[in-house]
Amino acid sequence: MTITVRSFAKINLGLRIGARREDGFHELLTVYQMIALHDMIRVRVGRGSGIEIQCSDARVPKDASNTCYRIVEKTMRGLRANGRVTIEIEKRLPVQGGLGGASANAVAAMLGLERALKKSLAAEDRLRIAAEVGSDVPLFLVGGTVLGVGRGEQVYPLEDLPATACVVVTPEVGVSTPNAFGEWDRRTGGAGAALAKSGAAKLTVAGASDRMVELGRELSAWLSESYSGAPRQKFRRGRAENPLLELVRAGIKNDFEEVVFPEYPELSEGKSALERAGAKYASLSGSGSALYGLFASKEAARAAAERLRKQGWAAQATVTLTRREYWKRIFD
Repeated sequence: MTITVRSFAKINLGLRIGARREDGFHELLTVYQMIALHDMIRVRVGRGSGIEIQCSDARVPKDASNTCYRIVEKTMRGLRANGRVTIEIEKRLPVQGGLGGASANAVAAMLGLERALKKSLAAEDRLRIAAEVGSDVPLFLVGGTVLGVGRGEQVYPLEDLPATACVVVTPEVGVSTPNAFGEWDRRTGGAGAALAKSGAAKLTVAGASDRMVELGRELSAWLSESYSGAPRQKFRRGRAENPLLELVRAGIKNDFEEVVFPEYPELSEGKSALERAGAKYASLSGSGSALYGLFASKEAARAAAERLRKQGWAAQATVTLTRREYWKRIFD
């Protein structure tokens, strides 16, 4: 039997880069949000042994470096299962696009494998294995709107926010996340230095911590207002403003824009194009290269996507997913 799983993308609602830790990773603070764009993952378990990755996209590795391969290997061991596992990846999301495609693929492979074997890992084992495979893998075991801290692997479900129309622009350029972090460290003069460094370096670490606290306050204010039930700015016809669109007033941003935009000016142009097309908020997702814009309605998003395509941008109108919708649609 072949198990088919939708592998949904994420966007980042603000991203703050903090100090570089002793393990080489950076402290991060972000809000992840699932969206309806997705890859398709098909899982089969047959006689024999080993793991086979199939994908028509030449950029996707087929060996043990693939996130699906790594998570399947660990999951089979955790379930004490045997068999030959075949993972077919139908790529619809960009590679190195900042939408979490490879990480989402891994979780989809894990869930599909469990269903194929009719066995399940304990929730804590799922999260542990996911964190071992990649920093943003665990968020796809939560879905919806998710707070990410640590190196991004510590995830906390936030109250679901209403579905929001958005447009995702996917330039052909791919951005390497490790390279983006490296450029961040170069541009900030080593502000991400590990805590074990000298006393002089601790001053820059404190600065990085201050930046984390600043975004934490902005997010807290935004989330508190969103969930408080207090009166909000009104749309026409008296509708309350969608809480996600209040990001404009919260002023949160993605730190990666400071290092990615100078190196890839077309990405800065893409963000501006989204804003000109009517986005209430536009941002780079993760380290890029994908950009997204939030819109007041599905109609506005569809019109913007059409306008952007006429300008030569690869643009798709989609919608954010609540946690309930995320889990409902994974196996549908």
